[in-house]
Amino acid sequence: MQSDDVIWSVINSQFCSYKVKTATQNFCRNEYNVTGFCNRQSCPLANSRYATVREKEGVLYLYVKTIERAHTPAKMWEKIRLSENYSKALEQIDKELIYWPNFIIHKCKQRVTKITQYLIKMRRMKLRQEPKLVGVKKKLDRREATRERKALSAAHLEKSIEKELIERLKSKAYGDAPLNVNESVWQAILDREKGEKQEKEQVGTEEELSMEDDETEEEDEEEEEEEMEGEFVSDLSDLEDVVDEVSEDESEDLSESENSQPKTLLGKRKAKPPAKAPPRKRVEKPKGPKVSVEYEQELEGVPISRSELANW
Repeated sequence: MQSDDVIWSVINSQFCSYKVKTATQNFCRNEYNVTGFCNRQSCPLANSRYATVREKEGVLYLYVKTIERAHTPAKMWEKIRLSENYSKALEQIDKELIYWPNFIIHKCKQRVTKITQYLIKMRRMKLRQEPKLVGVKKKLDRREATRERKALSAAHLEKSIEKELIERLKSKAYGDAPLNVNESVWQAILDREKGEKQEKEQVGTEEELSMEDDETEEEDEEEEEEEMEGEFVSDLSDLEDVVDEVSEDESEDLSESENSQPKTLLGKRKAKPPAKAPPRKRVEKPKGPKVSVEYEQELEGVPISRSELANW
């Protein structure tokens, strides 16, 4: 049979695994303790009739222990779920602990009040957008970094081996069709070579097209320059024609004056006819606008009268 006094005498005077001694007061770490203090009324081990309130995943439960279930430790505590409404939860406590000591009832109500307060505070904190603190596992990070380094070195080694084998197959070190090579690998190498050849051909054709485009642009520029030079030459040819006409008129006047002189001055000898100028090749006039040239003569040192200035 359970004796509360004997249990408390042992716990108080000798040893208890839940007791925490301090300079001012002793505390209890038992999860069923309703106050957290180590004394006769609050000890859940030394009281065969005991009640407390606990919270699991945001839900409040009332735990009740009676002496009738003391012989079955697995079923010693009766678990009663309390309402989420604070006033209804207090009413449930009064109903379940109707003939219990006032100390237990009061402490259970205090515990319900405290737990509801910190649950409300937790809900408010969840609604706020606060930074989440995540622990850093240095050993795990170091282990993953070494694994990544080893995997990279292995991948580099495999790639270098594959590159060397492909170069040997390309150079036909093992013949045109090696026997020990997988057909898919060999076909992949051939397809890759074909793709490289096609890319080179496409690049060559693109370069040729670009060269042809450059040549056509240069030819167009040269034709434009020749047209501009032809117009300039046509203007100069018109000037030359005007000068040729003036020189021909002067030569005709000279020849007429020589023919009009008396033959007696020359005596019996006949004057030689003037040497005819060789016929000049006329430049065909290109079709274009005619240019008229005007010459202006400036008289220096001649004073100008007022009447001339007025008529200027």
